[in-house]
Amino acid sequence: MRWLTSFLLSLVLGLATAISTTGNRVLVVLEESTEQTKYSKFWGDLESRGYKLVFESPKNDKLSLFQLGERVYDHVILLPPKSKGLGPALTPALLLKFLNTDGNIIVGLSSTSPTPTAISSLLLELDIHLPPDRTSQVVDHFNYDLLSASEKHDVLVLPQPGPLRPDVKNFFGGDGVLAFPRGVGQLLGNDSPLLAPVLRAPDTAYTYNPKDEAETVEEPFGTGSQLSLVSTLQARNSARVVVLGSVEMLEDAWFDGQVKSSNGFKKESTTANRAFAKTVSAWAFREIGVLKVGRVQHHAASDNPDTKNETGLSQVDSNPKIYRVKSDVTFSIELSEYSYDQYQPFVPPAEDEIQLEFTMLSPFYRLNLKPIATTDNSTVSSTTFTLPDQHGIFNFRVNYKRPFLTNVDEKKTVTVRHFAHDEWPRSWNISGAWVSIAGIGCTIFAWLVFVVLWLFSAPTKGGNAKKVQ
Repeated sequence: MRWLTSFLLSLVLGLATAISTTGNRVLVVLEESTEQTKYSKFWGDLESRGYKLVFESPKNDKLSLFQLGERVYDHVILLPPKSKGLGPALTPALLLKFLNTDGNIIVGLSSTSPTPTAISSLLLELDIHLPPDRTSQVVDHFNYDLLSASEKHDVLVLPQPGPLRPDVKNFFGGDGVLAFPRGVGQLLGNDSPLLAPVLRAPDTAYTYNPKDEAETVEEPFGTGSQLSLVSTLQARNSARVVVLGSVEMLEDAWFDGQVKSSNGFKKESTTANRAFAKTVSAWAFREIGVLKVGRVQHHAASDNPDTKNETGLSQVDSNPKIYRVKSDVTFSIELSEYSYDQYQPFVPPAEDEIQLEFTMLSPFYRLNLKPIATTDNSTVSSTTFTLPDQHGIFNFRVNYKRPFLTNVDEKKTVTVRHFAHDEWPRSWNISGAWVSIAGIGCTIFAWLVFVVLWLFSAPTKGGNAKKVQ
């Protein structure tokens, strides 16, 4: 009886906590154990959401990301070490293998600690470029903290980020300001659709090496909004990487610290670093921005009855393997979005659309899917269209890929046949054929008249006179 009570209690506690869709095992790579207390609030927030943290030093010989070919951890947090390397267990090749096996990584950078070669090589593989001198930091003489960086201007005070584009959902916005101390700027490759910046530097910011004694910077590594302060990458298998340009923004001192911006803000304000850190870590560990496909149906529009089930989908024999050209077809898909501890109906941004492609080699149609029903945890979207006058092998495909959302690529293959012999319309139903039909009718009528006249007309009566030579 005791074991049953313990089992039920653990089940209830497991349901009450918000756990990532990919697991709750987190490896924190921290070289100096004494620095663990600097981030106690961040660790506490992760543990309160159900994560199990394991702190290891990169110098530990027993450290390994894999055991018997399987991942030992679901997520990895890399904090900047004092040394130049991360050891044999955290090479760029092993970290890429960790990503390819559905693992997630948070990389923390700091200008006070030179970036290890393994981290630079890993980010270079992801088309994320760091300053070559490894100690450059982002400074801004117009958006700095008057309380802590009145001279060096290396603690930036920034508003929380807005949406990347009008058609992209904003997970990282909110009220308040962010303190970004002694950060490292990154340049993102232009050719990769997998990269997306979360927080960009202001237009007046630039990279600067504190060891450089020159009063001016002639050729900075990056300037303005081309510098990404917090960058993200979502691989094609939906594994996620977050690069924090300033790991110090996760420290307890900045979670509820007071800042006073030089850019017109006269009053001191409390930073929103804690809420921002929660959102960024939740996205990295796939607590938010995770889409799930439910039922996918397609059927002839004429088979759609008036009664529908609780999900809004028709109660017909759906998903047939063959259709006829020029038939009316209805397609429906059910989508859910995971948010911290439950699935909820997915609603795309107002400027965005979920589209259906009806393709052979290229799309014949690309149609917007409109929501027709909503349940407690999903949204059903549908459209009706007429198949093209082309027989062959076609695909119903929903290819929905947006920044910060997991990829949706659903494909259903069907055959489109031509008309059968008894399915063509009769000739009298075609107005253009009425002339031909009339001509045929006139010909038949004339032939019948001729036959009647031939059969019933008597021959001419002649005399019995003989021919005379």
